[in-house]
Amino acid sequence: MKNFKQYYPTTVDEAAKYLKENPKDTYIVGGGTDVIGAMKDFILPTYPVALVSLDKIPGLTGIKEEGDYLIIGAMTKVEDLAMSDLLKSKYTCLAEAASRTASPHLRESGTVGGNLCQMTRCWYFRHNNNQFDCVRKGGSTCYALTGETRFHSIFGLTKMCAAVNPSDLAPAMVALNAVAVTNKKEIPIEKLWSFAVPGSTTLDHDEIITSFKIPKFTGKSCFYKASVRRTIDFPIVNGACAIDASGNARICLNAVAMTPHRCTEAEETIKGKSITESLAAEAGAAAVQKAKAIPGTGTSNEYKIEIAKGVIKKVILGCK
Repeated sequence: MKNFKQYYPTTVDEAAKYLKENPKDTYIVGGGTDVIGAMKDFILPTYPVALVSLDKIPGLTGIKEEGDYLIIGAMTKVEDLAMSDLLKSKYTCLAEAASRTASPHLRESGTVGGNLCQMTRCWYFRHNNNQFDCVRKGGSTCYALTGETRFHSIFGLTKMCAAVNPSDLAPAMVALNAVAVTNKKEIPIEKLWSFAVPGSTTLDHDEIITSFKIPKFTGKSCFYKASVRRTIDFPIVNGACAIDASGNARICLNAVAMTPHRCTEAEETIKGKSITESLAAEAGAAAVQKAKAIPGTGTSNEYKIEIAKGVIKKVILGCK
């Protein structure tokens, strides 16, 4: 690794001020499991000059119900979500998603905010020594579109980018209708990521997520992850379903598009109906009607469509 500066502000305002005054090649770091790895492999177009750590700022951790919301600090460790009795009993899909994220060691280091804001795992983007100057790095080419596509997008495919969002927590957050709270505003979770500009989030450079708000939930929810190895691998496809006490469902797939993919067709299929295996299968089929494999020259990702269909069926049945 090259030399870089690291700053430890003690307030969010101090961190934001530093980021605003030093926009070039300055990165926020939470647990460090993403950005440090990127630096070690020299995957970024220019090497970070400085990291701004949020580790010394009080009030950014914790899990609690307050008023009409569940509040989760952005610096809360992923493992804390996995072990939370409150989440296991009332916000089950989020606890399940956390428990299926990475390895125990990484869950004890990685933060909730970091997991949701991590950079893509596309192997062209992540190739050592910045070998591929792809669209996400300011180039003009998405190499996956004509290359090795087996883990890439099956929804919303554009000529800009075929990479997928790799977060395990994201579909659970979408299913539970979370809101990201920053030092500037509140962002409905589905608007945290952007299709318009390839990249991780829609946050400004000096915008910092401080917490996540989830409306109190009294229904049933479920998360499922399909991966090569049970937990430590990033998802081939993952997904979550939350059905509230009134029978309204929110269903989300991830690792299938640049952003988490809300499955409104599946939601409409099961609305107001008793959950059965045949209904869940019907919803799975409805969810992938618009899915499309990439006609690349490498290994096809067409198999992901069938996996996505199965994931939808599993998470719906998990709410029965």
